[in-house]
Amino acid sequence: MNKTLFLFLLVSVLVSCQKKTDTLNQENASDINTISVIIDDQLWNSEVGDSIRNKFASPVLGLPQEEPLFTIKQFPLKLFEGFSTGSRNMIIVKKNDKNLFQIKANEFAETQNSFHISGKSTNEILFLLEKHFAEIIKRMRETEIKANQLILSDSLQNTDKIKKKFNVDLSIPIEYDYVRRRKNFIWLKKEITSGNTSILIYQIPYNSIRDKNAVNDIVKVRDSIGKLYIHAKNNNAKMMTEEAYFPYFSKIKWNEYDVYETKGTWEMNNDFMSGPFVNYAIKDKANNRILVLEGFCYAPSKEKRDLMFELESIIKTIRIPKK
Repeated sequence: MNKTLFLFLLVSVLVSCQKKTDTLNQENASDINTISVIIDDQLWNSEVGDSIRNKFASPVLGLPQEEPLFTIKQFPLKLFEGFSTGSRNMIIVKKNDKNLFQIKANEFAETQNSFHISGKSTNEILFLLEKHFAEIIKRMRETEIKANQLILSDSLQNTDKIKKKFNVDLSIPIEYDYVRRRKNFIWLKKEITSGNTSILIYQIPYNSIRDKNAVNDIVKVRDSIGKLYIHAKNNNAKMMTEEAYFPYFSKIKWNEYDVYETKGTWEMNNDFMSGPFVNYAIKDKANNRILVLEGFCYAPSKEKRDLMFELESIIKTIRIPKK
């Protein structure tokens, strides 16, 4: 073969491979709440694939329509060998001569989680998935929160008003404008195509929410806030928690603070407007208050998972200085 022709073909093959790798990297590099599952088609189309889809694409709690927790992209093992994916979260599943669950950080790229699951049989793999899926989801969501916060931090709103009123630091993108400010209340809103997303910050006395009746107290408080401040322009309808669906409630921990997390849907009374909300009530005993941060959106023609995830990411930038 002519040497020039040989070199041309060699370069063409290398460039082709490079493009293939770059395409795989670029496709997955920045997608929020997207995971790559590296698994052979035979396993993917079996009980193992069903288990992965049921666990990692289960419906997000608190949304009015079903949307998956993560968007899953599947790649066969053969395609993956010799290549790297830019996905922040990868689950690599295969049959092997030993049972293994392993987490590797930054294996193929920075700020990346690789979860390796292998077993001698389908049942062994299913057992490992069942045992570790909650841990995997927790770690992936923490990674996605941090990634989203980094994306949103490019250009930030001046939050001196928030700091002065509530003595907290919060990183809010500049697209969010101040809509309303009262003595113990601030509302910021971002306009999007066919809708908007909002962040509320307010504080209430420490004994306003009781442990034994927390959900009802939170609903009562947020409905009173809606009645005071969140109104529709055309008919003065007021925001309230949708009565037809009981909110999802859990107690979580942020640093040393006990926090009530409530997810549900809101509506305007005597109006057709509605949407999801996520409410965080932080028990700030040192300052004898409960600090509430809530995100909600109105986007009737859009999927809402990533809109609500953005609001959660913003709220979780909060830092309360020591008294």
